[in-house]
Amino acid sequence: MERTSEGAPHLRAYPTYKDSGVPWLGDVPAHWEVHRQRNIVYLMVSNVDKHTHEGESPVRLCNYVDVYKNDTITDRIPFMRATASQEEINRFRLRMGDVVITKDSETWDDIGVPALVNYEAPDFVCGYHLAILRPRKDVIYGEYLLRALQSRNVAVQHYVAANGITRYGLSQDAIKSVWIPLPPLPEQRAIAAFLAHHDRLTRRYIHAQQRLIKLLTEQKQALIQQAVTRGLDPAAPLKDSGIAWLGKIPAHWETLRAKYVFREIDDRSATGSETLLSMSQKLGLVPSYRIEERRLLSVSYAGAKLCQIDDLVLNRLKAHLGVFALASEPGIVSPDYTVLRAARPICPRYFELILKTPACRTELCKRVKGIVQGFWRLYTEEFYGIVLPFPPLEEQRKIVEHLDIQLQSLNETITRIQRQITLIREYRTRLIADVVTGKLDVRGFEVGRTSESASHLDDDTWEDLEDEETDDAPDDLDVV
Repeated sequence: MERTSEGAPHLRAYPTYKDSGVPWLGDVPAHWEVHRQRNIVYLMVSNVDKHTHEGESPVRLCNYVDVYKNDTITDRIPFMRATASQEEINRFRLRMGDVVITKDSETWDDIGVPALVNYEAPDFVCGYHLAILRPRKDVIYGEYLLRALQSRNVAVQHYVAANGITRYGLSQDAIKSVWIPLPPLPEQRAIAAFLAHHDRLTRRYIHAQQRLIKLLTEQKQALIQQAVTRGLDPAAPLKDSGIAWLGKIPAHWETLRAKYVFREIDDRSATGSETLLSMSQKLGLVPSYRIEERRLLSVSYAGAKLCQIDDLVLNRLKAHLGVFALASEPGIVSPDYTVLRAARPICPRYFELILKTPACRTELCKRVKGIVQGFWRLYTEEFYGIVLPFPPLEEQRKIVEHLDIQLQSLNETITRIQRQITLIREYRTRLIADVVTGKLDVRGFEVGRTSESASHLDDDTWEDLEDEETDDAPDDLDVV
């Protein structure tokens, strides 16, 4: 039966198949072998941590994040600096063609994430929480091993073998016991070249779509900035607000410090049985079950802060990044959050919009307290000091209604593009699985016409550009 898919035309199944003997691999081409990893790679589990000790040599560490965010490890990555003994350098120095995998993680499905090493140097070593898989050159190529480990059919073996409760890890025996489908070496080259080619096409498409999202987001911000600071009447006379970040505002508007617009509420739950709400910059303040990535959950939420509909809830650690939202339903939130309620008649949505403008977020950043950036906090007294524009109440409502209409089309377009990106990523995952397990025969694909050698994979990461802007952050009661 012919198997074809978009972007992979005229690819067919192999002529004959056999049972691999491994349930999650299923049938494989008749001339392929299936081996445990212990028979095809040399395994080294690194213990080089990010430390600096006297008497040791300076090194550059390939660390967990480098592997998690990159398919390929090259010298374009800003590696962490540390020191290591000569014995550690000898044991864990990385070489071209090695594959490094994540050995430990906070979530089971981040276990076994691979990256191909495409760079080596005398001071370049593998860091802690990682394992080096060095291919036996007469058996398997690193480029192919990378793709095999990216296949869900292979990766599931890591998920099943991972041990832990709050943190998961793979034993050396578990890594060695993973089954790998093994075509002949020339076929491995063909598979690696084919998938590298399609990765390039996929990256280009995704990057183009992400740039479009960025432009649409900037257009949204411009519309919001204009409406919430200048109003809807372009002919309205303006006055200087006297506030640097705000600039000119309509002459009939007032300005008020935030303490005259909001008041902090510190009501606590007696039982913790109310709906648990979680903060996400992408989703807002929503019931916790809507956020997929969960962390540690509290045994009891008694003592959590209560909030009502239209309360403004701030994540103190990330408020300056725009991580705050109006409550769309009553519930409970982390005691470390700030709950603010209207101190006078207002349209809460108007003030949420203006507080999230880039100009106002810059002002929020000036008011945070703390030494280390990751632990900056926006306290209530500092928030109270921000001067906000204050249009008449009816005008606040009209501005919000106008923006809801203006932004609807832009939001729908962004959602549609994000869905397309999701689908192309799902297609990539399926394509890797089908090719690596022999469901599609790529031996006749002439990769040389349209892409470089498979040994020179792109250095681009698979990290979304939009993540740099949004920072989805479920830092709510799951850390209480």
